[in-house]
Amino acid sequence: MRLNRVTAVLRAAEDVVLTLIAVMLVVLAVLLLGMSVIGMVRDMKSGTLANAGIEVLNSILLVMMIMEIVYTVTRSLESHLLVAEPFLIIGAIAAIRRMIVITTESTNIQVTNPEAFRSLLWELALLAVIVVSMAFAVWIMRRSNATEPAAEKEVER
Repeated sequence: MRLNRVTAVLRAAEDVVLTLIAVMLVVLAVLLLGMSVIGMVRDMKSGTLANAGIEVLNSILLVMMIMEIVYTVTRSLESHLLVAEPFLIIGAIAAIRRMIVITTESTNIQVTNPEAFRSLLWELALLAVIVVSMAFAVWIMRRSNATEPAAEKEVER
């Protein structure tokens, strides 16, 4: 009986902590998005939007990652289950963000440091493999979830 109370208290504490995490992540996402909009408007006025476009895209992808984490935390709060798919999506978005950064950096590095450029190309290739692997894993999970009974779809923590 005492174990049930302890478990209930721990679950309540987990809910409080996860709720605070979700709220902080939403605040962070809103602030980042707001700063992106302000920066984009400033760059449009100064005529440098073409150069800053990558930075805006980078910020938007970061906001998407944060919101995927919020979604994952929310699902965890609702069901007390750990779901792997959102983590795969977050990883794919993170890899795509890095690929964009590498693409923009590579034009400057190619001329000044050919060895560093080759390293960036290898990193880009590995990131591409990671994105494809994660997309394939999400596809497999969705396909297997469509054929499994509802009770077996998620792994309980």
